[in-house]
Amino acid sequence: VLYTQGIANREWREFGRTEVIDNTLNPDFVRKFILDYFFEERQNLREIVGSLGSRLEKPLIGIPGKKCGTIIVRAEELSNCRESVMLQFCGNKLDKKDFFGKSDPFLVFYRSNEDGSYTICHKTEVVKNTLDPVWQAFKIPVRALCNGDYDRSIKVEVYDWDRDGGHDFIGEFSTSYREMSRSQSQFHIYEVIFFIHTHVHTHTHLYFHTSNKVLTINFTVAIDFTASNGNPSQPTSLHYMSPYQLNDYAMALRAVGEIIQDYDSDKMFPALGFGAKLPPDGRVSHEFALNGNPQNPYCNGIEGVMEAYYQSLKSVRLYGPTHFSPVINHVARYASAVTDGSQYFILLIISDGVITDMAQTKESIVNAASLPMSIIIVGVGPAEFDEMIELDGDEERISSQGRYAERDIVQFVPFRDYIDRRGNHILSMARLAKEVLAEIPDQFLSYMRTRGIKPGPLPPPYTPCPPPAIHPLLTRRVSRI
Repeated sequence: VLYTQGIANREWREFGRTEVIDNTLNPDFVRKFILDYFFEERQNLREIVGSLGSRLEKPLIGIPGKKCGTIIVRAEELSNCRESVMLQFCGNKLDKKDFFGKSDPFLVFYRSNEDGSYTICHKTEVVKNTLDPVWQAFKIPVRALCNGDYDRSIKVEVYDWDRDGGHDFIGEFSTSYREMSRSQSQFHIYEVIFFIHTHVHTHTHLYFHTSNKVLTINFTVAIDFTASNGNPSQPTSLHYMSPYQLNDYAMALRAVGEIIQDYDSDKMFPALGFGAKLPPDGRVSHEFALNGNPQNPYCNGIEGVMEAYYQSLKSVRLYGPTHFSPVINHVARYASAVTDGSQYFILLIISDGVITDMAQTKESIVNAASLPMSIIIVGVGPAEFDEMIELDGDEERISSQGRYAERDIVQFVPFRDYIDRRGNHILSMARLAKEVLAEIPDQFLSYMRTRGIKPGPLPPPYTPCPPPAIHPLLTRRVSRI
């Protein structure tokens, strides 16, 4: 049973249910759930989509002290293909598996995934006591069969049904939607092959695994520690640490960070500050590590960043001025070393007002626009944000010394525009995150397109290796809808 959770009220509601599979501890459910996914919103789907291969494996929690098994969830982006196809299969001289009687055959269809594995997409009914079955015709969306990719491998396994759930493997064959569609007649014959060297329950020996490029998102935080924020010990300060609620800096940090962290494999984030006097000598820094370790400014997850932020407020002295260029150049140095499309860098700057190194900041952004990075600027407090609006570049592409930015990489949002008037901080953070992250996918794609970087190839067609032991036949009839 799948439940989804609302953003504002956090209530769980049933979204749908799978079919019931009898007599098995290793079910492979056919029914799929189609949900809208938004990169910029807080959704529990992020953990699945952001995992390696969009595959998530988690232990089931039930009776305390007892192992309840594991659930495996896989996500895949659906194509816009709207075709459906009507298929009908019949068998001829299938292998006899039952001691008394013949066989009770049924078919299981799998589509190949981008990482070379297979996902079940359809299961036919069981035809009792026959070696020459004729299964009922069925209609299936092409999107479910091959996600709109006509050349994607489709594997079909044939089983003899057993009441105890231990179905006997008869054989298998592979095809593609294009192959089924282009046959000269409505009928096509496939050999059902039984592999004597391979276990029925595993297929890793039967195809080559092609790994796609894995994108790593690197998230960096930079926080404004200038004196214009006010004394952190006073309730009027934007950095005030109230025991009852988060300040605007903390809310902006958590709102964006909790979404981004699910796309970062190690969840270790550099956290920087600027505009403060540092102990012990009181020197002013515009690029210091919140955890106090300039050689290793990484914090463990957003909770680690929050803790480092609070500790910095206790140890540094708010000063000034407000310089953005040092932290932008900090991230750009790392981004310039990775231009093959394997990594993308996102810098979140949270600040309260006027930028005092505007010319240098513009130059830094123009330089960074040719690198795999994006910059998010969140303005907190009541000040005017004219400079930040100019950096956003929505109305006019930002330039420096006659050079224009290659692409738009800055998104600015004033936090005050998204604060819920009823005091619902969860809703405020959700609105902010949705707005500031909305442009990231397009910015990422624009970098990839300008550099000619394309997604990795799909897995090769499924090709059997061992020699067949028997050659029963299966006939397919196809008509497109």
